[in-house]
Amino acid sequence: MNITVNGQKIDSTLENEKTVGDVLTAFQAICDENAAAVIGIAVDGERITAAHFDTVAQRTLTPETSFAFDVITKQALLTTFKELSERFTLLAGRMEQIPAALQNGHGNDARESIAELADAIDSFCHTTALASLFPEILDAVSVEGKKLADFISEFPPLLADFEQALAAQDTVQIGDLAEYEICPRLTALGAALRNDA
Repeated sequence: MNITVNGQKIDSTLENEKTVGDVLTAFQAICDENAAAVIGIAVDGERITAAHFDTVAQRTLTPETSFAFDVITKQALLTTFKELSERFTLLAGRMEQIPAALQNGHGNDARESIAELADAIDSFCHTTALASLFPEILDAVSVEGKKLADFISEFPPLLADFEQALAAQDTVQIGDLAEYEICPRLTALGAALRNDA
């Protein structure tokens, strides 16, 4: 039996496992003991989805059966939130400078900041989705007295307005949204992730 975790081969020996499901159950127990969660499984090179999990779990183990697990740990998520905290704090400063950049003909600087904001928000959404596997992480984060999910729910309409302003090349609206709406939210989010996560 061959097992890899996040691409790294690990030593493994069979105890009483007879089926693929037995191995999956045993591996899940190990993850639970180590504050980790399985986010992807492949058996014999085939990605396992919820739709055919039960069928695959019934397969009999052979010496050639291979497992590839993608795992995320609680500690890794906490570290990523701290990194995002720093990133959001830096981005808040850059958002605050967008009006001046636009007025001074530095549109490229403003566009780079906006692209970086989009990337940071994408990374944050991905990390938050993974953190939902550890509800205690999300429960611990409070932004301006609001639960993280409630705070985040305010972002889509704001970002939609920002996107419309960009499409219309409305530099006044872009500057106002960046400085007075996005910047303070990024500052608050950065502080919350630094202190709570």
